[in-house]
Amino acid sequence: MQKLRRILALLGVIILVGMYLVTLVFALSANPNANNLLMASIVCTVIVPCLLYGMILVTRVLDHRQPDGKDKTAEDNTPSAADKRKKDKG
Repeated sequence: MQKLRRILALLGVIILVGMYLVTLVFALSANPNANNLLMASIVCTVIVPCLLYGMILVTRVLDHRQPDGKDKTAEDNTPSAADKRKKDKG
């Protein structure tokens, strides 16, 4: 999963840099559709990072799952639970 995270992060950086360059080109061009293309590019510079962040969160959740379907974070490892186990044993 760490490899997938790195790939997603690199992909996000490449896409964002490309979109910033495209936004600059659209802002400076004299094309009649430049205004619409500029707005679309600005919207994408907000939406794409949000989507990539969501994908990274999903990989984080899937990384913590165990094969039997139980979540590693669901284990009770709080100090109070450890104290209860010690009291039960001895």
